[in-house]
Amino acid sequence: MSLSTDRPWVTTLSSEPKYIQPLEPTTVPELLAAAVATAPEAPAVKYYGWEATWAQIDDQANALAAYLAERGFGPGDVLGIYLQNVPHYYFAALAAWRLGGVVVPLNPMYRDELAHVFADASVKALVVSAAAYNDRVKDYAADLDIVITCNDRDLVQVEAERIFGAFPAQIPTGRPDLSDIVKEYSGRSVRQAPVTRETPAIYGYTSGTSGKSKGAVLTHGNLTVNAIMSRDMMDYGPGNVMFTLAPVFHITGFVCQFLANIACRSALSMNYRFDPVTSLEIFRRDRPNYMAGPATAFMALLAVPGFEAADFESFDQIMSGGAPLPEAIVAKFEERTGYYIGQGYGLTETSAQCALVPNGFRAPVDEESGNLSCGLPLASVTVSILDDEGHELAAGEVGEVCVSGPMVTHEYLGNPEATARDIPGGLLHTGDVGYLDAEGWLFIVDRKKDMINASGFKVWPREVEDALYLMPQVLEAAVVGVPDEYRGENVVAYVTRQPGSELSEADVIAHARKHLAAFKAPHRVVIIDEMPKTASGKVLRRELRATARETAEAARTAAGAED
Repeated sequence: MSLSTDRPWVTTLSSEPKYIQPLEPTTVPELLAAAVATAPEAPAVKYYGWEATWAQIDDQANALAAYLAERGFGPGDVLGIYLQNVPHYYFAALAAWRLGGVVVPLNPMYRDELAHVFADASVKALVVSAAAYNDRVKDYAADLDIVITCNDRDLVQVEAERIFGAFPAQIPTGRPDLSDIVKEYSGRSVRQAPVTRETPAIYGYTSGTSGKSKGAVLTHGNLTVNAIMSRDMMDYGPGNVMFTLAPVFHITGFVCQFLANIACRSALSMNYRFDPVTSLEIFRRDRPNYMAGPATAFMALLAVPGFEAADFESFDQIMSGGAPLPEAIVAKFEERTGYYIGQGYGLTETSAQCALVPNGFRAPVDEESGNLSCGLPLASVTVSILDDEGHELAAGEVGEVCVSGPMVTHEYLGNPEATARDIPGGLLHTGDVGYLDAEGWLFIVDRKKDMINASGFKVWPREVEDALYLMPQVLEAAVVGVPDEYRGENVVAYVTRQPGSELSEADVIAHARKHLAAFKAPHRVVIIDEMPKTASGKVLRRELRATARETAEAARTAAGAED
């Protein structure tokens, strides 16, 4: 069969040959060695006025590796990293890989989840911020062999009170301090442990929306394919700057920023955690060229008082990932800044992106549904749309999105049942519902589990949300289903307002009925001040669903009492 028949996106990509060249995986230590050898004095990290070159990053990682090796950390051992976007992330991850170890990026919002991950991954060592260790990690880390703390502010060179507040310069923990270790062990020589493309590099834990989170085993080959792809597609090198809009502990930030920066030998502008006002200040100081993050972050940037389009003039590529990107947000952002947001699609299991809108392309919008495409599959990826019986569907037909390719994990750690169910034969069943058009553009409709059944009709929350984003007064929208004895489920919308705007429940319902079939329009609208979100910026739909169901149950109980 021809490429245009089997993988039509390759033909679509062929107008730019760099997008279809073969991707050869390597290892992260080899990427680092290339950066140090070819650009030793080029900036590698920028952090609130502090900078380090690639040679300095390598030295600091080597120092920490010497400390860890002295305490028995070696090939196959697991290092957990419980940090925000801070330079210490580089020291910790690169030190673990220097010794042939495996990294577990940990969400800094984890509490009880730590007990599961520490046990499931057999974590031996931990690098954690001093504040988090004292506040919420200490009890879970009691049985770990090695615990190192660091102060998120000890490298800051400029005023950053908005982010750190009254955060003290030093927080005693009773544990060794990372900066002290780096100073004491500076200059120590540590030989690179044998690492191949097949060596596990990280255990990436899924969000755990149904049951306990699973650890996707991602090899050096899995990760470096995407890092190299980012380098080749962006055409970046020393002198370019990437901004960590997405958190590094999230797979998008870890691969598309953190590791891609090593492959590019560019500089990573790190921002501790996302704050729209502080981000604009960093744009003006560090002049980044690239960023990738969730749609919610772009809406927050546009809402900053005093925002100016000139704040973005250093960028040449802006991408969205981690959550669906409504077309209305893309249009609004481009109208106010002059910049088009490209979208990417991927999961932890695909080492971040497996499809994206390449620079210079514009994503098509499906005229019937209003869905914005999340991109073209990468040339080395195969995306299939399957029905419930596992049969491949034709262009335009909606089914489950399944992915295979060199960036896809082949197993979940210690979970053969989940591996056999979700990754049979190396084909990842994503749980996302979508379709491919005739040119290979991928459209994501929604998550299987989020589909609402209203009077026998399927309602996809994303379609309703996209319609609500057409209202200029809407800042954010999230739609869920709640049980109803008559209709099966009702559609409920949660909405936040743009600053200073007026918006009522009746306004939203009237707008929805104008743009959607009656069964898709929200039965109820709740105006709230702020959406519940994960640390990576994804709206916590499950929390909204639980709240909506509690409200509906209370209303039914009250009605029953009146009867």
